Amino acid sequence: MTGLLGAALPAVPLVAGLIGLLLPPSPRGATTGEDRARRVAIGLGVAGAAGALLIALVLLARVGDPVETSTTWIDLGGLRVTLGVRLDGTAALVAVAVTAVALAVQVYSTAYLKRGPHDDVEVDHRYPPYAAQISLFTAAMLLVVVAGDLVMLLVGWEVMGLCSYLLIAHDRRLPEAPAAAMKAFLVTRVGDVGFLLGIALLGVSAGSFRIADVLAHDHATGTLTAACLLLLAGVAGKSAQFPLHTWLPDAMAGPTPISALIHAATMVAAGVYAVARLYPLFEATPTALAVLGVMASITLLLGALAATAQDDLKRVLAWSTVSQIGYMTGALAVGAPAAALFHLLTHAAFKALLFLAAGAVIHAVGSTLMSRMGGLRRDMPVTFWCTLIGLGALAGVPPLSGFWSKDGVLAVAEAAALDGTGPAPAWVGWLVWLAGLLGVVVTAWYATRLLLRTFLGEPRMPLLRPHDPPAAMRWPVLLLAVPAALLGLVGFVQPFADRLLVPTVPTLAPGEALLVHVGPALLLPTALLLLGAGLAWAGWHRDPAADPARALGPLRPVFARAFRLDDVQHALVVRPARALARLARTGDEVGVDGLVEGSGRGASGLGGGLAALHRAALPRAAAAVLAGALLIGVATVLIGGLP
Repeated sequence: MTGLLGAALPAVPLVAGLIGLLLPPSPRGATTGEDRARRVAIGLGVAGAAGALLIALVLLARVGDPVETSTTWIDLGGLRVTLGVRLDGTAALVAVAVTAVALAVQVYSTAYLKRGPHDDVEVDHRYPPYAAQISLFTAAMLLVVVAGDLVMLLVGWEVMGLCSYLLIAHDRRLPEAPAAAMKAFLVTRVGDVGFLLGIALLGVSAGSFRIADVLAHDHATGTLTAACLLLLAGVAGKSAQFPLHTWLPDAMAGPTPISALIHAATMVAAGVYAVARLYPLFEATPTALAVLGVMASITLLLGALAATAQDDLKRVLAWSTVSQIGYMTGALAVGAPAAALFHLLTHAAFKALLFLAAGAVIHAVGSTLMSRMGGLRRDMPVTFWCTLIGLGALAGVPPLSGFWSKDGVLAVAEAAALDGTGPAPAWVGWLVWLAGLLGVVVTAWYATRLLLRTFLGEPRMPLLRPHDPPAAMRWPVLLLAVPAALLGLVGFVQPFADRLLVPTVPTLAPGEALLVHVGPALLLPTALLLLGAGLAWAGWHRDPAADPARALGPLRPVFARAFRLDDVQHALVVRPARALARLARTGDEVGVDGLVEGSGRGASGLGGGLAALHRAALPRAAAAVLAGALLIGVATVLIGGLP
């Protein structure tokens, strides 16, 4: 029964998505009451997500020890590809997070994707494919979660990339949306090439792509190192880690609910989950963990510093996602997959909350720029308090969820640095720990700035009359505020703690896996949090009308452009690729086409010339024949001599 439920978990939203793709687009100009296709699409999307959530909750209650079912699908000369699921407590927890956020996004989208604030206004005529694509996106992530075979995992991995392309480009009226979708698709494809090659190496080495077989096989050291490094390329692409992080901020051109889905529960979480799923392989490869630690530390600080100088509300949250994923990969690098997964779960709750709350603000104000906001606390109290909870969890304010998970990451990094615990070299622990501590200061600073610029002070557009969102948008935000606030406390619950892979702090017993040391280990992160928040508040208090980011001085444009790494990527990759494409096109048009077309033109010209000769008048033709005969005779005499 557990195996059947595991197979049904991605199948339910998959069926809902496939049926939804058969629905016709809504008629242009139709209102909500007239749009039957929209109503059916809403029913399918919500039912698919709700059904998957119900199955995930049942699995969470049932699954204790790992459960695996598989059957051979293809046997290529002894290299087996299997169909089956691999379930444990970790998979069930991640599945609950994915389906809960997907359900919230489906419900939220019913109100967000309208042309106006009233029930009888013209609707988005492309809503049916939008809802279906969300269902397919959810099914793909769930397939990654439960897959018992690397090839099945790869299928879900790639379908997510395709769905992200379609959903980011949903609003065709925005010129930046198709470009952002194409950029996300191409950048993640670069990493996916490495991911595919890594899977191929592991499968060939083990003689099977079944995850249990791959983990149990004794791989050669060189093969394992190469495979893990190749897998990290895919992780860097999907989870927006340096240097393949540049697509994620641009993906904010998509609808805000899609931003919540990508950032909170799918896509960026997939890379972290994949490494945790295959962690025994990485644990045996210190080189790969060292690379992961460097990548995580750079990404953590890069995302946090870039978030300090953004004026676009969604881009602040996007860069914060880049930074927070850096905490997760940092925990993996120092040997604590449980700490990474716990932060993944809390991040799913508070980041979905923040994006949906941001969508409520954008829906009310009609702009994503914080410079056009301010003073929204009075008119949008529900959104304000929910955002306050989300930002507090993001910054790690106790006792909110982010406090427990982020300080858990810092605790294991500290242990790896000071005590040398973990499979990676000790310097990796120092790098992750110091980057994480600096990230606490910067995160608290930009979270406080976002709250002050958006909700406090005087309105910068006083003619607006903002309001809290309608019920379909308000209730998902309110419900997500509960886990964002309280999810960290369930670490004290034995069954929850036992469902993660290993203890967050290696010295603790399994039942205490999600707890961190209450004492000196928490004092430094808390002091740094207060320092960052205090600096932002002090700058705003001196001049509430000014942006605290002005204190960054000449660094502000550098941070706003994320150290111009996008420009570097454009100069080193995009422009040479385009120049090569132009050269290939010119060679094809001038060389290949020119040769083919030139031979045709030459044959046609020769034929035309011969035709002209055949059309000569009789006297001229007779003279030509006689002249030819004379020339032949002269040539014969000169060559052969006289008889």
